[in-house]
Amino acid sequence: MSPARTGARVAAQRRHTLYFLDQVRSFAPVHLDTEVDMSAVLAHRARAAAQGWKYSHSSYVLHTAARVLARHPDANAAVTGGLRPRITRYPTAVGKLTLDRTLDGHRIVLAAILPALDTAALDDIQEKIDHYRDGDPHTMPEFAAVRALHRAPWPAALLRFRRAARNLAARPFITGTFAVTSLGHRPVDGFHSMGGTTVTLGIGQVADRPVARAGSVTVAPVMRLNLSFDHRVIDGAEAADVLAEIRTGLENFRTPTREEDETPAAPRTEEVPAGAPESP
Repeated sequence: MSPARTGARVAAQRRHTLYFLDQVRSFAPVHLDTEVDMSAVLAHRARAAAQGWKYSHSSYVLHTAARVLARHPDANAAVTGGLRPRITRYPTAVGKLTLDRTLDGHRIVLAAILPALDTAALDDIQEKIDHYRDGDPHTMPEFAAVRALHRAPWPAALLRFRRAARNLAARPFITGTFAVTSLGHRPVDGFHSMGGTTVTLGIGQVADRPVARAGSVTVAPVMRLNLSFDHRVIDGAEAADVLAEIRTGLENFRTPTREEDETPAAPRTEEVPAGAPESP
């Protein structure tokens, strides 16, 4: 057996994740979860697939959650400060979606920042996800700031990230106003994570499970949906309302597919503050 390798440096490609974890140490996380009957979502996906379009489960969650958070401005917010904390409530829901990518041979987590999701059509959300999924992280301009963090000396890069994260005006363009992370492509039922936002949603696999309907037990496609929230910003009752409304929105999902409505509303665009780095 070869000897263990000790004292190896963390790969530069993973440094942005460590800077991010340093920032979220101040969070006070509390975790909730529920199960979602995904029959309506899968029926919509099937209709879209028959027309040649494919939507991910994450698109449905982002679409639904953004509209719920627009109705809960206290949850679509961020806090900073120790002795004199300050809260900023955002006028639009900006989603952060974590991505499993490979950069310079290292498997890492990157994030897509998706602005104005509370008015974005499902097609627009999926197109944004496809852009990040299919793009090259070595060259995409959206990840230029992350690559710069990898090249910078550790202390300077950490201070730069801390300074940017404390800027509540820039926070949506670093971590979004809410986050979605998914391991549903693997046999994972559920997990909890803090995405650097007041509300982070964790998506598990969709699997056939027994459910009760009208007093009888049947089998339905069920997804575990987890919500982690920062207790410094909201309390459990507000978080429970958000989770319940997202569940209701997914279980009663209704929106035209692309060919049923060829003129979806264009999402609002947000101007990124100068110097705001992309999120991990």
